[in-house]
Amino acid sequence: ILSGGLNNRYWVLDVDERPGLKTLTVSCSKSLHPTETCLLKDGWDMTPVCCGDVVHLEGCSDGGSWVVGREQGFLVLLPDSLISGTSISNSIRCMRRAVLGDMFKSFDGGSKQMLNGTMVHEVFQRAATAKDFSLETLSKMADQALCRPHRCQDSTTVVTVAELADIEENVWSPRFGLKGKIDVTARVQIQKPRSGSHRTSEERTVPLELKTGKESNSIEHRSQVILYTLMSSERYHSEAGLLLYLKTGNLHPVVASHMDRRELLKLRNTLVHHIHNCVEKEAKRSRLSKLPDILTNRQTCQYCPQKRNCALYERAVDGSSADDCEDVVRDFLQQETGHLIPPQLSYFSHWLLLCGLEATSMEAKNGRKRVWLQTAEESCVGNVQLSGPVTVQSDGVFLHRFQRSSMVPQEGLASSGLASGDRIVVSDQKGKLVGLATGYLCEVSKTSISCTLDRDLSKFSGVLFRLDGDEGVVGLSTHLTNLSRLMENSQDSDRLRELVVDLRPPEFIYNLSSVLPREAKDTVANILKGLNKPQKQAMKKVLLSKDYTLIVGMPGTGKTTTICTLVRILHACGFSVLLTSYTHSAVDNILLKLKRFRVGFLRLGQGQKVHPDILPYTEESARKKGVHTLSELEQLYNKELTVATTCMGIKHPIFTRRRFDFCIIDEASQISQPICLGPLFYAKRFVLVGDHQQLPPIVQNQEARSLGMDESLFKRLELHSEAVVQLNVQYRMNRQIMSLSNSLMYEGRLECGSERTATALLSLPFLLSVQSELSSYSKSHPQHDLAWIHATLLPSSPVCFLDCSMVPALESVEKGGISNHTEAALIHRLLSLLIKAGCKPSDIGVIAPYRQQLKSISALLQSSAFTGVEVNTVDRYQGRDKSLIVFSFVRSTAEEGNLGELLKDWRRLNVAITRAKHKLLMVGSITTLRRYAPVEKLLNHLQQENMISFYYTIIFNSSNSFANGGGGYNTASKLFFNDLTCVLVACHLCRSKIHRTKVLPEPLLHIIQLPAAAHKDLPSMFL
Repeated sequence: ILSGGLNNRYWVLDVDERPGLKTLTVSCSKSLHPTETCLLKDGWDMTPVCCGDVVHLEGCSDGGSWVVGREQGFLVLLPDSLISGTSISNSIRCMRRAVLGDMFKSFDGGSKQMLNGTMVHEVFQRAATAKDFSLETLSKMADQALCRPHRCQDSTTVVTVAELADIEENVWSPRFGLKGKIDVTARVQIQKPRSGSHRTSEERTVPLELKTGKESNSIEHRSQVILYTLMSSERYHSEAGLLLYLKTGNLHPVVASHMDRRELLKLRNTLVHHIHNCVEKEAKRSRLSKLPDILTNRQTCQYCPQKRNCALYERAVDGSSADDCEDVVRDFLQQETGHLIPPQLSYFSHWLLLCGLEATSMEAKNGRKRVWLQTAEESCVGNVQLSGPVTVQSDGVFLHRFQRSSMVPQEGLASSGLASGDRIVVSDQKGKLVGLATGYLCEVSKTSISCTLDRDLSKFSGVLFRLDGDEGVVGLSTHLTNLSRLMENSQDSDRLRELVVDLRPPEFIYNLSSVLPREAKDTVANILKGLNKPQKQAMKKVLLSKDYTLIVGMPGTGKTTTICTLVRILHACGFSVLLTSYTHSAVDNILLKLKRFRVGFLRLGQGQKVHPDILPYTEESARKKGVHTLSELEQLYNKELTVATTCMGIKHPIFTRRRFDFCIIDEASQISQPICLGPLFYAKRFVLVGDHQQLPPIVQNQEARSLGMDESLFKRLELHSEAVVQLNVQYRMNRQIMSLSNSLMYEGRLECGSERTATALLSLPFLLSVQSELSSYSKSHPQHDLAWIHATLLPSSPVCFLDCSMVPALESVEKGGISNHTEAALIHRLLSLLIKAGCKPSDIGVIAPYRQQLKSISALLQSSAFTGVEVNTVDRYQGRDKSLIVFSFVRSTAEEGNLGELLKDWRRLNVAITRAKHKLLMVGSITTLRRYAPVEKLLNHLQQENMISFYYTIIFNSSNSFANGGGGYNTASKLFFNDLTCVLVACHLCRSKIHRTKVLPEPLLHIIQLPAAAHKDLPSMFL
């Protein structure tokens, strides 16, 4: 990311501190040579810059020497972390509040509440006088009010708003490390008096900040305007901004001096330092860093939204004791946290540390900075223009179509790596309009891309754009907000703390008739008829619970069906239900089943993320039919007993009014503990559905994982066995495939639901034809033993592991990650044969633990014959299945050392081997895979059941000199695609003998040299 120029990035190699001076040794070269120096003085020497930091320098460099002082230059610390102008202005009076505001974002409020204060705004006053509140009149009056000349305070200058250039304009400024949404971007005419009666007039585009509260013209308000001016300077070159107070209508010009910008950037640097260094590394383990001191002036803190978090953080860092503090601080800590006992404070402290560690890893992988650090050719779709009109899909959602500019010949858009449903960010090609809009891709073709964006970009016709994949700022603010709420002094939080932190045993009712209404008994009895014994036990346990129930859904046991049935029973009994999961797809899968039973529900969430068949049940759809009054809105929110949303959707206003009898959380074993807590605040009882033997919560930071961040709430509460019901009757896998999971994880507890499930096999209607072709080839070429292919294809062999150790099929480490081209080529060949034998491509799934391998396999499956084959990661297959699954293990290396974490995870392996219904093919190198404990246990079972085959290749190059199969891309391409002299030798041999000798037994090795012309004699499937 290092570079020179206007948007330079320097790496700090050394920091030399002396009184009043700080000298940095820096380099903008990737080789770190040559180096330059930067002298910080006049207060800049207090900048908390350290070795290893990245900085941006503004000013002039004299022969590789920079000076940043009172009147010249700026230093921007960690410029790729964009800090909002609001956060910086908040730090003026209290830096601690600004740091906490970045961590616990929702406590400072979400979007600006513009409504408060507008009651005194001129538009309302005029409309009230006219007794006309029609939309037409309001729009007309608003235009008149904005375009009316405003006389600036303390000046004879007259400013007239000529035109509104934008509303809530999104600005990212990587140059200064700033971001923000400008209330109004206005084109204004400024008339200044000159000698005599003449006035000069000039037009400028400036940021206009609206304030609805008391008119103060305070330093915080003015600072916001200065920061908006600075971050938008590359777009509009404006030197000033405007501050408009809606209560009085007074307009204040804010002109920034070098000193103003200097001091605000210093504040930004201090703030970003605290945010990025919330965790300190120590010898054995990390710990939370101290924040800036708590203010002793309690009046300043009286209305601070971060009061509870401020006290909690102090107790978390300094332990449970507050005795060493000043009296005023000690009283404050006691007031905010006195209701908490030490174990509860420890729980908060522990999870705060885990979230801090995870935040550092997430920031290190921050993909968003690619938008401004890499060229369009390196990372995205570039040189596209708007095509056709922009259409409004719904409130704040605009459909755009882009096409490649004819001026710039480039490869097709479909090869960009972006796919339908991906989140994107739109910027201009030149890098002056960074982060104009964000949204989601709808369609991608060779020539055009359509997407929904949060802004209308139609005014930018003729501008060349770039579209980057955007992971969004996921962050951990929801985690921390839920943790903070858990520590609140309230009835709901007290009860949850008892159950979750103190681990109070759950309580149950003993008499079912006391909870089951008489009129619902027949309905419930009919619903129960379709369930197996464990599912019925689950229903009963939930109805009897006073606190919570855990339902363990082993692979294929019908978790979705069980949840759907549970909701139907609770609905029949008149109970209200909050139905949630971590993903939109999981929520919608349950709702699609409920829909068939005509159970009413309200689906919360953005329409573009909801399944099309569920859209009629969304709030968005209901409001289109006509919701005009508060009572109508309240009726909509209260109408249905069942409300469904994701765990992240609990910020919806419905939750300020409603509490539910039950909360059901699907995928609970995959959800991080703090996220899982969110919906539980709104229900009297809860049901967690999951299986901690399958995918855990995703944790990127290794230290956080080792300290228990991947322990879900489901796993934590499972120690209370009286609350647990196990679903162990499965209807997915046949008996042989099920045996793998039973051996690996479930100790034989998993059962087939019927003999039909147990004996189901892959359907290959044209297998005889393929076998005949293979046999005729073997007869004419007896030196080629193709027994391993015959064995692999047989439906009566539902489980097969193809060992590529002796090829060898070595892994490749590339820019995008780890792949294994030989395994990819073998999978391509096998799928060709299986499809030719009659397997439907849509019944086939390919799984690999590494994304780069998925790309390698997908690249080989571009032919129309493979349309419908799904290639994806283990995580994407959770909760889903296919008739045939092919699993590429990828890892194959002769080197000792770091093998990565993915294949060490028992749970991830368990998911991979339980996705297949009828046939499971695994491809890997046993010699490498035995170094992973979970895989070794699996291999031992496969060996005992005689489910391992061996695959060998020996390659001759065109000069007839011997070359072994190296396993890289060249090997794979020679083996399957090049017109080179080659031979394939495949042996189905005793595993133990080969593994012991590590050499092909000479009597079994047949080498035949085939001239290139003889290729026509090979079966067509090998060409």
